[in-house]
Amino acid sequence: IQDWALRTQDGTLSDMAFRPSSKVWAMVCSEPHACSMRHCGPSCPYQAARKRVLEAKVVVLNHTLFFGLMAQAEDSEEAGFVFPGDFVILDEAHMIENIAARQLGVQLSEPHLSYELLRMYNPRTHKGLLKPLNNPSLFQRVQDVMDASGLFFQNARDDLGFAGSGKIVRILQPEWSQDILSQPLMELIGELKTEREKQEENAAVKDELADMAARMEEAQASLKVLMDMTEEGHVYWAERSGPDGRNMSVCSAPVEVGDILRERLFSAGRSAILTSATLGTGDADMSYFAGRVGAESVRKLQIGSPFNYREQMRLIVARSMPEPDQPEYAKVLPEWIKRYLAESRGRAFVLFTSYRLMVQAAEKVRPFCEEQGWTLYVQGQDMQRHAMLEAFRKDVDSVLFGTDSFWTGVDVPGESLSNVIVTRLPFEVPDHPLVESRFESIRERGGNPFYEYSVPVAILKLRQGVGRLIRTKSDSGMVVILDPRVATKRYGMRFLKSLPEARLEFV
Repeated sequence: IQDWALRTQDGTLSDMAFRPSSKVWAMVCSEPHACSMRHCGPSCPYQAARKRVLEAKVVVLNHTLFFGLMAQAEDSEEAGFVFPGDFVILDEAHMIENIAARQLGVQLSEPHLSYELLRMYNPRTHKGLLKPLNNPSLFQRVQDVMDASGLFFQNARDDLGFAGSGKIVRILQPEWSQDILSQPLMELIGELKTEREKQEENAAVKDELADMAARMEEAQASLKVLMDMTEEGHVYWAERSGPDGRNMSVCSAPVEVGDILRERLFSAGRSAILTSATLGTGDADMSYFAGRVGAESVRKLQIGSPFNYREQMRLIVARSMPEPDQPEYAKVLPEWIKRYLAESRGRAFVLFTSYRLMVQAAEKVRPFCEEQGWTLYVQGQDMQRHAMLEAFRKDVDSVLFGTDSFWTGVDVPGESLSNVIVTRLPFEVPDHPLVESRFESIRERGGNPFYEYSVPVAILKLRQGVGRLIRTKSDSGMVVILDPRVATKRYGMRFLKSLPEARLEFV
């Protein structure tokens, strides 16, 4: 990181060609309260970026940051979405429903809280940012919160009834576990603020202490929301991750973001443009998407494609494959992938909905790629996503296996990408509490969740995946769908009708 810092152009994580430890990165990354002009000066990448933002007429940011900032924005007549009097253009707008739901909700993470505490003071190593203050009372307060946090999350695991390898549990009742964490957090916050008042001569230390107190106050506020469950129309859940499921987070999100976005995004006096190649699911008025995000009264416009898909693209549907829920599917999938990689001489994206299945298939396909002299890139192994994508662009004789993030927003024009293989229709997993609660909401009003939610969402995602192939008027190639349900199920025709009018082949 030190060597990289001397040559980086912008100081961002995405500028790295390697993947640093998250713990190390957290020790060197910018912090809003501690990273100031007074401490860092204009050469600091964070300060340089802030200066560019404040001077810019156009600011480009991702959806997650936009909705996170929008959730924090003051509500007044002069207020904009992020800046006073601003407007927003949301590209790839088909993604905003789920991102907005997450950002407009609340999360308390056990590993994140633990990291913040150990960063302040580690009782085992006697190191941390608070060490130079030599305040035993403050060290003890940190220790108290650590102990309370460990016991709180352990009790929560037991009280919420995580079964076996289960990773997600929906929370249905308030006070789902005993709150033994709020009081120690409050005492730590008080001690941090008291210590801050003592640091009259040391502005840098005062800022650090203010940052620590603010982070603990955020954790305390999140805990209260999650314990009381007072947010109407929200769904609450706990999820486990990491080795043996030891890392636990408690989360909430609004079930339907339409009402919130109708007011916050489309209200009178604010201009918002939503654009994407896939806002429609075959419906001419884009009514499905508009209804999900509260844009029913917004002006809608569909513009035709500049591409001649009948000349530029073949669409192949593997009607004779087993369906994905059959045991034979995973066994034959690698052979079908190899068959169409051979036809396009590599130069392919292979898109998966399951990381485990992707890894299993990669093991079977890798020897074949090596025999042909093709490089096989597999998401999540060795390289950062952006570095892997750049390597794929430059290496014409290569194949890329990817999951969720490669279905959308990826641009590889030219012969490097001549084949997109879709291994499975991208239906959302229905057992996530957020999706489950949306199903319940649709049932309550007498609808059919599968046809009203699952199918349209999967259509949008499939259209995105297919859209990776043809990026310019000179591109050509094939899309292969290795899921026979497109041809055999009643809803399959909705998928086919939503895709470009390419040359269609069933095999």
